[in-house]
Amino acid sequence: MPPDHLILGPNPDDPWLTRPVRGIDQDQNPIETRVVNERALTLYLNSEEIVTLMTIGDHPEYLAAGYLLNQNMLRSDDTITAIEHNQDQNLITVRTARATNYQEQMKKRVRTSGCAVGTVFGDSMAQFEQTVLPEGAVLKTSWLLSLMRQINTLPSLYLTAGAIHGCVLCDQDRPLIFMEDVGRHNAVDKIAGYLFLNPNAPRGNIFYTTGRLTSEMVIKTVQMRIPILISRSGFTAWGVELARLAGLTLIGRARGKRFMALSGEERIIFDAQDSDSGGTEK
Repeated sequence: MPPDHLILGPNPDDPWLTRPVRGIDQDQNPIETRVVNERALTLYLNSEEIVTLMTIGDHPEYLAAGYLLNQNMLRSDDTITAIEHNQDQNLITVRTARATNYQEQMKKRVRTSGCAVGTVFGDSMAQFEQTVLPEGAVLKTSWLLSLMRQINTLPSLYLTAGAIHGCVLCDQDRPLIFMEDVGRHNAVDKIAGYLFLNPNAPRGNIFYTTGRLTSEMVIKTVQMRIPILISRSGFTAWGVELARLAGLTLIGRARGKRFMALSGEERIIFDAQDSDSGGTEK
């Protein structure tokens, strides 16, 4: 069972998210397994078509709002008047009180290294450079070990079908919001959208992702003003450079009881017992 402090998490039992597929195993025995569904979702902002996202299809309203927010097409003070989702036509429209026109910005899209084809826009760095991360945040190594154990055992589509990335917003040693999708950028956008649409929801200072620590992941984490980013995967050079520029604590290869910190290590408090800080990587 998910812990009581988990506000929102995956629903691996939802039949709309996976489908059964038959095949054979390495011994030529017939098998049946579940695979993740992948759907195209075309996003409109008011009357303007913005992008078609490949997604598993859950929480489309959070994905749409978070994508627009992380691309600086939604402002922090914008009022969303409606989010209209047409599941049959795979369309979602976000309507705002402010008139919008992003034709010029759409010409400056940059395809990122994100799986399922991520994008960022030309003015994302301007917003990134102006963002100041909150002060006073720390990461205890005992929290990190606890989070890794909890996240690895939470009910998830990854455990059911694989082929998916997850992102988790955490407060100290407590997972708060857990989202999954075929691309890690979609998962982080869903969390950003949830926080935007639920401004009174609890917020944490720690963000965990199963994906690589790329420039895109660093930019989106900083734009959400989260000061600590953790991954079980590795780093890209630009991701590390941007993390150091922003003062973001960047921790990768966090598996079992091991990890590497390449930026913002001053936030880490090494309070785990000696018996908890070593061991073999899982």
